[in-house]
Amino acid sequence: MNFELTEEQTRIRETARAFARAEIAPGVAGREESHAFPREVVAKMGEMGFLGMFIPEEYGGAGLDMLSYVFALEEIAREDASCAVIMSVNNSVACYPVWKFGTQEQKTTVLAEMASGKGLGAYALTEPQSGSDAANQKTRAQRRGSGYVINGAKAWITNAGEARWYVVLAMTDPDASTRGITAFLVRDDDPGLTVGRNEPKMGLHGSRTSAIYFENLEIPETRRLGGEGEGFAIAMATLDHSRIGIAAQSLGIARAAFEASVEYARTRESFGRKLFEHEAIAFQVADMKLSIEAAALLTYRAARASEHPDRRFSKESSMAKVFASEMCNAVAARAVQIFGGYGFSKEYPVERYYRDARVTTIYEGTSEIQRIVIAKNVLKDA
Repeated sequence: MNFELTEEQTRIRETARAFARAEIAPGVAGREESHAFPREVVAKMGEMGFLGMFIPEEYGGAGLDMLSYVFALEEIAREDASCAVIMSVNNSVACYPVWKFGTQEQKTTVLAEMASGKGLGAYALTEPQSGSDAANQKTRAQRRGSGYVINGAKAWITNAGEARWYVVLAMTDPDASTRGITAFLVRDDDPGLTVGRNEPKMGLHGSRTSAIYFENLEIPETRRLGGEGEGFAIAMATLDHSRIGIAAQSLGIARAAFEASVEYARTRESFGRKLFEHEAIAFQVADMKLSIEAAALLTYRAARASEHPDRRFSKESSMAKVFASEMCNAVAARAVQIFGGYGFSKEYPVERYYRDARVTTIYEGTSEIQRIVIAKNVLKDA
């Protein structure tokens, strides 16, 4: 498979790199300290077209291919993983399901607002007692007249409190297990929606993550996404797509950790020699480079596979996600080790890379879930 970049893809990557260095990097330290959401940066990302990259232009997006999206997301993540996850969530789990499963009216209104950056999106599937076990969710959507009434709670929602729109999964038929799940579009000003505190996370300090609560929230039938009982299928298709974004984010963090390690190994001396002249350090750098490039190939392959309209790409996206996220954690850990005591200090960025990397093996489906998906696909094809 050829991954030689086109002129447009090269331009997108270079533009994203320049934007990230000029607009994102200068404020990272301050946002880390204050846990501030980067509203001004996100607004500029919307103006640049980064919040709806693969969405057609007629719906407010940039109309680009998936590889361009992956390259841009990598570059954003190299400077700030918090900005990258905001971008990834808006593109993949907010815009994507509306684009693929929404009505024409939903695409020209809700999708256009999110893809253009005029209103952020969020995705609400996880609940306090259920993550990967979607059938165990307690949020209910009951028919009332020509609409629905939603009651329940969702947990760990990225962009909550900043989003204009939420893609919400709720039970319309609790006796039907996953076939009883339906998707809805909830707006931030709908009466009955409240947002909890910003969770005090280990990493991604510039990203907002909160619980959201529904109390007799009424929405019209026109806010249902897809048909009744189709929510689980929509959710799984959406996660297939979004996992590629997490793989790209993992690549960006890992590349930043690697580059910092190489620079440090070139300048730091021990026992009268540069660090890189010690075989123990040189081998670590070599292993970091090998694993990053392998993860990149899996991620780019998954991005290409996602563009085929007539086939699922669950296996490819799960392989990319589990390998890239675990690679990211390993590379970040090696970076801290190479920096020694300085790697444990907030004065150096590898400490942040290490913290930001940790969640990549958890959200959008844990590594364990990815292995289940991969095994099922492999055994099915055997």
